[in-house]
Amino acid sequence: MEAPTVFEAHTSYVLDLLFTHDSQTLISAGMDNVVRLWSVPDWRPVRTLEGHANSVNSIALSPDGNVLATGSTDTTVRLWAFPGGQVLHTLQDRKKVVAAVRISPDGRWAAAGSYGGRAKVWTLSGDDVFGIKASRQNLSAVAFSPDGKTLATAGLGESVSLWALPTGEPGGTLSGHQIAVLSLAFIDGGRTLVSLGYEGTLKFWDTATWRETRTLRSEESRVRGLALSPDERTAAISAEGKVQLWSMESGTLQAELAVGTKSVGGMAFSPDGRWLAVGAADRKIRVWAL
Repeated sequence: MEAPTVFEAHTSYVLDLLFTHDSQTLISAGMDNVVRLWSVPDWRPVRTLEGHANSVNSIALSPDGNVLATGSTDTTVRLWAFPGGQVLHTLQDRKKVVAAVRISPDGRWAAAGSYGGRAKVWTLSGDDVFGIKASRQNLSAVAFSPDGKTLATAGLGESVSLWALPTGEPGGTLSGHQIAVLSLAFIDGGRTLVSLGYEGTLKFWDTATWRETRTLRSEESRVRGLALSPDERTAAISAEGKVQLWSMESGTLQAELAVGTKSVGGMAFSPDGRWLAVGAADRKIRVWAL
């Protein structure tokens, strides 16, 4: 694989990355409190969204591409008109760090996972749906099932928790990781939930039975994050100073990409499958052509 394109994106740690649905814009969030938009494939700055008073930890885009959700250490979730950048709603559940945000595949709801174990769901109009104490420990990941019936939450601790939508009723607990669960994603049209544990395993859960069907072991401890290719055939797993590309089908390591700095931040595949973008603590984004 050729050397990546590297550019300085923020004045501090790059925390999360996301491509727009048409793969024409890369969105980045940073510890410098801002969100930046970059044109593809020349990686030139397009716009900066300002308003958060602290780190922007997580970003999500609505299915129609018209609303961007951001979660921040300033304890708020903001919903922005996209790409214009006007703030539509500023939402707050508790005065706790918001570590993860997601928008449901049907575009009805936005969910946030926060420190203190709180999960909160709003409509995209800013109305409350439900708030729950999902864990006694900090949350770092939330995910909506494609059918809009389940919200999965996880963070510190070994478990993934399931919640019915729109009621917030508990739907069960999936156990088996160690220390923390860092990322969650529904794949196979919602038939499978994947969860990445800090211990370096990617677990696959059958959503019909909620039984673990298999485990991919990355052979790396203290992994940091997960991104899945649009065809769901490749898992990018970040660890200290590198990103590993794993075959989801065979569970074999396909490539290892050196990042050049110890702490790796957000990662994102472009929906057209052409690019993998990786953020890091050195304020830079690296983009590999796939």
